Amino acid sequence: MNQSGINLRQDIVEYRRRRMAVEGSSLGVPVPEARVVPLVPFKTDSRVICEIKRRSPSRGSIDPELDPVTQAQGYWNAGVRHCSILTEEDHFSGSLSDLIEVKSTLPSMAVLRKDFLIDLEDVDVSYRAGADAILLIASVLDDQTLTAMFQRATDLGMQVLVEVHTYEEVLRVRPLAPPLVGINCRNLATFTLDPLLPPVLFHGIDWPTKVVYESGIFTAFQARWIFSLGFRGILVGESVVRTPGLAVELVQVVQKPKPLEPTNFWSMMTRRLFYLNLAGGDPSEYRGPLVKVCGITNLEDAQIVTSAGADVLGFVFAKSPRRASLAVLRQVKELPILKVAVVVWDKMPEASEEWDEIQEAFKEGLIDAVQLHGTETPEFCQTFHYPWYKALRPKGPGEAANALEFRSPRILVDAFDPVLAGGTGKRVNGEIAQEFRQTGGLWLAGGINPENLSEILSAYFPELVDVSSGLEQSPGKKDPQKIQAFFKEMHRVRNR
Repeated sequence: MNQSGINLRQDIVEYRRRRMAVEGSSLGVPVPEARVVPLVPFKTDSRVICEIKRRSPSRGSIDPELDPVTQAQGYWNAGVRHCSILTEEDHFSGSLSDLIEVKSTLPSMAVLRKDFLIDLEDVDVSYRAGADAILLIASVLDDQTLTAMFQRATDLGMQVLVEVHTYEEVLRVRPLAPPLVGINCRNLATFTLDPLLPPVLFHGIDWPTKVVYESGIFTAFQARWIFSLGFRGILVGESVVRTPGLAVELVQVVQKPKPLEPTNFWSMMTRRLFYLNLAGGDPSEYRGPLVKVCGITNLEDAQIVTSAGADVLGFVFAKSPRRASLAVLRQVKELPILKVAVVVWDKMPEASEEWDEIQEAFKEGLIDAVQLHGTETPEFCQTFHYPWYKALRPKGPGEAANALEFRSPRILVDAFDPVLAGGTGKRVNGEIAQEFRQTGGLWLAGGINPENLSEILSAYFPELVDVSSGLEQSPGKKDPQKIQAFFKEMHRVRNR
């Protein structure tokens, strides 16, 4: 449900059903009695699919005057050979006539019909109109209808992009073993985005297929990150309409890839989230967060925390009583746990004393990612060549929307302090925590300890908690008893 209590997906489907009952499957658009354009294979292999889209329920008007043929020609000139055409009329201002016009003008373009299709007649109409592929949304269709539509489209020679949003839907479509699966990071009930959802669900797909990441892509950086996780295609809508030059940049990501430095950080994190929250049990039941223990300064603490069940170790590379060193990282290198360097860059990182250490740590395979905890800009973050995520210290409510500009898969929310960047023992304001939770899984730091852990989990349901001073005897030295108490409570939540 969205904030007004309306399930937008359900509303769209029901409205379409009512119109189809009166106007037919084409909603009054003249469609040829037989297909008159060539059928072009719609295959993705590190491909960019650009969309023709005038508006959306979540973003409002994008380009109401958009000419579909001109837009498609622009994509073709940019090197894009796969085009998605949103034909839903009442909420997206599309039309089946857009698809007919584009395919007639650019017959060599592989065209996907994207709509809320609901029956076999929709499949036949799509084929006759010139679609080379259709989108079937698992959440819209029951198993019998999905199977029948999938088979009908396949028999006609069209490709089917089967879209899923939950692990339950992955299991539903598994018997079909569709060769092309789309995972949409946009919730079709609320139309909110969760950029980490597709990489998490990716781990639940266990048949030979090509997986497309759908929605929420605004930069070439995001495309590189997505392809580095094993996705074989991206479907991009609003951003390529609003920013024409982006299509060229996305194609260049495929043609001239500049991959992130090879570490398994996001692959491992999303795998852990999949098995913690989705695989086995009730996916709707909260089973606790991942745990990052920060401020590690010695081998003994690292061993204790790892044995206790932490998922990530954090090493501070900034002026702090918890300052780590390359020597410590070399000592803990073989511990079977992810390792993150925490930096506080308030100027060009090349001018900081930690820059050379961070590069050396990656070169030696001592760390898996960087937590950017300073005043780094979105522009800098998206040109950083190593795996990273952004940490923010919001001063008050209302900053979550601006945080989206970083395009960080997750934002770590820490308590604000006018002097210190972290390790203050202060807690994040509850309103701020709830606000950031709406942007995706909440990663939460600040003032977390064994005594308040249960309260925090019950109030905010974080996806990850970052604990440092709450487990210390003194700055830089952990307390084994606090660690034991903390993880006893954590395991109680995970195993209930």
